[in-house]
Amino acid sequence: MLKNKKLAVIGVGKLGEALISGLLKKDAISASDICGTVGHEESLKRIKERLNIEATLDNQKAVKDRDLVLLAVKPQNMDSVLKEIAPVVTKNHLIISVAASVTTGFVEERLPQGVPVVRAMPNTPSVMNVGMAGMCTGTSATDEHKKMAEAIFKCVGETVFVDESLMDGVTALSASGPAYLYVVIESLAEAGVKLGIPRDVSTLLAAQTMLGSAKMILDSKAHPALLKDMVTTPAGCTIDGLMELEEGKLRVTLIKAVVKAAERARELVNTQNTKSKL
Repeated sequence: MLKNKKLAVIGVGKLGEALISGLLKKDAISASDICGTVGHEESLKRIKERLNIEATLDNQKAVKDRDLVLLAVKPQNMDSVLKEIAPVVTKNHLIISVAASVTTGFVEERLPQGVPVVRAMPNTPSVMNVGMAGMCTGTSATDEHKKMAEAIFKCVGETVFVDESLMDGVTALSASGPAYLYVVIESLAEAGVKLGIPRDVSTLLAAQTMLGSAKMILDSKAHPALLKDMVTTPAGCTIDGLMELEEGKLRVTLIKAVVKAAERARELVNTQNTKSKL
């Protein structure tokens, strides 16, 4: 799907570098067909040495004559970057944005009419090739465009397409989600320390337990409640622990955290649109 395609990555930070590394490791696109841009002269050497790709400070130069353009810039910089590259963008480009809360409409309005746009929200585990990316398409993107965009993020994890109205929820759940789970792991590890287990051992126990539990869900396709019941034996110790979690309202607190983050994501969209009109 991506063979012989030429890719420009605008803003090669941690995420951009992770995506490029994933593409190169999977041999999805050759290094000679990738060009990345950075904002500072000192970053050019870093990109060339780590990724062995062409690197430039010139966004227009990077985009011109490319097939795929991945916009990995900060949301507050998206308006200026889009206006900068618009003169060299055509319908033959596929524009993929990974900027949080930036809608496909926002991107389409600043580019020539008919340019296909895909919006993606990957998360930080993409750096370890176990990421999750929620995606949606703009008005001009076809099934072929979806497949090309999906192929990029499949190189660093899993993907799912949703309606754009759900993207703020995706941001709150899978993009912000690792932060919530780190708190859970940290808390479990602290409990181990409280019980006398060395911190490094306790952290390993907690983290590996979460990793294994996630894999159980993904591989078995079973509902989490069913797997929970398999662990919870009658009159055992697990049920007592679960009762404490219910009393502490862990379940509702996690739900409220995701909902609150989604609300904030929607606020960022409105703020971004307001600023761009000023």
